[in-house]
Amino acid sequence: MDRRETVRGLLAEHGRTHAREAGVRMRNTPAPLYQVLVLTVLCSVRIRSDIAVAAARELFAAGMRTPRAMADAPWQQRVDALGRAHYRRYDESTADALGHGAEFLLDTYRGDLRRLRDRAGREPDRIRELLREVPRIGPVGADIFCREAQGLWPELRPAFDRRALEAARVLGLPETPEGLAALVPAEDLPRLAAALVRTRLTP
Repeated sequence: MDRRETVRGLLAEHGRTHAREAGVRMRNTPAPLYQVLVLTVLCSVRIRSDIAVAAARELFAAGMRTPRAMADAPWQQRVDALGRAHYRRYDESTADALGHGAEFLLDTYRGDLRRLRDRAGREPDRIRELLREVPRIGPVGADIFCREAQGLWPELRPAFDRRALEAARVLGLPETPEGLAALVPAEDLPRLAAALVRTRLTP
């Protein structure tokens, strides 16, 4: 099987982004970008990705789709939504982080991550640096956000984190973001990155 056939198989079997699974309608507007950030926070601890996605869906179903709604929601409401998704061990600390993060975004960027992008001068490394100022988001979380958002912010392309590149190596695919990007159209980069991460996490 050649590389392009391998990639086609990956996309067919695993090519769903976590944002799509969480019900985020990807647009370059404040609410969807914030929802990707919430998903990033949820994925930034040692917890299964399907539980993090389920937790995001519960939070969004409870109305916490914007920084203002998240900040205004009672702490217990956030904890309860996480609990319904079986987001255990980290539910209380994550409820704190989501509340503090929402307040930070409102105070710093008026709730609009496009302002973070502008402050970074659309420079990928600077975007990652500013993302790490959000509570609970470290280097891994910044990479997760960029992996999901690269379909909206072209300057982030190609975004493949360490786990995706490790999976690519095992599958005999190029081990660099640029090499992987040459195998698919730009609009499929988020799906390919997600598919590689899924194969890396699958026993």
